[in-house]
Amino acid sequence: MKNRLITSIGIILVLAIAFILKVYVSNYFFDALILVVLCFSCYEASKIFTKMGKYNNQLLATIFPAFLMLILLVCSAFDSSLGLIYTLVIAVAMIVLFFAIAFVLPLISFNKTKAEIRTRQMDKSTSVVKYSLVKALNTTVVFVYPAFLLMFLTLINHFEDMTTTFSSLVGFDGWVSFFVLLLAFLIPIFTDTFAFLTGGLFEGKKLAPKISPKKTVSGAVGGTLWCVLLTVAVYYICYSIPAMNTILLGSGITVWKIVIISLLGSVISQAGDLFESYLKRSAGVKDSGNLLPGHGGMLDRFDSYIFVAPFIFIAFSILFAVL
Repeated sequence: MKNRLITSIGIILVLAIAFILKVYVSNYFFDALILVVLCFSCYEASKIFTKMGKYNNQLLATIFPAFLMLILLVCSAFDSSLGLIYTLVIAVAMIVLFFAIAFVLPLISFNKTKAEIRTRQMDKSTSVVKYSLVKALNTTVVFVYPAFLLMFLTLINHFEDMTTTFSSLVGFDGWVSFFVLLLAFLIPIFTDTFAFLTGGLFEGKKLAPKISPKKTVSGAVGGTLWCVLLTVAVYYICYSIPAMNTILLGSGITVWKIVIISLLGSVISQAGDLFESYLKRSAGVKDSGNLLPGHGGMLDRFDSYIFVAPFIFIAFSILFAVL
């Protein structure tokens, strides 16, 4: 418990510093933090899939986020000529390109791949081509989960740079993306914290005993309700600041929209947590790693964000697009 508390404080401090640097220095400091999270998460996801028997290219899985990040940052810088749709198409094309690389590499190392097939005691009839294809597909899963899905945090961080797509956000100097990014991080934190506290207080029926025995229905409901209440409180705190009041009203962010987004976001956050628990149980491991004392691995800490990030981005994209 002591290690968990110390690590939690450390994570909060790092996030606070990243938010300060984002606002007063450059967005790219937050991008750097996201990239670190992504690379470690992909490395840990790759290990989990390997333990599940889903062999993949761990090196490609780990370095892929750096290339994806670079593409997204370049696209956001040239948004005036590309737009959001083309940016997402290019990101998907990057996934396809890396799938092709993951498929070709084992074919180039033909003898090494044959030895790998023997080492893993696979069926003798398994051809190098078939093994390479399956391995490439498994690696591509990591390109998507968690890499591509978590990368939506970067897109959220650059909302105001997408002036072609979101012309209504011009002139807000990064404060809209600050608020949305803050919300994206707070929803899983509020949900996880109060699901734990509420579940411990009321206990009751288990939510998904075969996947995560400690989670309860009361905890899930309590986590969601408290998440909605606290995000509304955060909204009104920001709303009480004159400068932020103008920004929130000007970007069309109202309290009822926050209620709906935080409600759905909380449910999605818990789904992300349960999905990673399912993967770990399938792999026969307790934690995705040991990088964060008391929390496990990076993927354990950010599993909730994998589904929340794209949801938050899509929800606010719809909101900003209709202004």
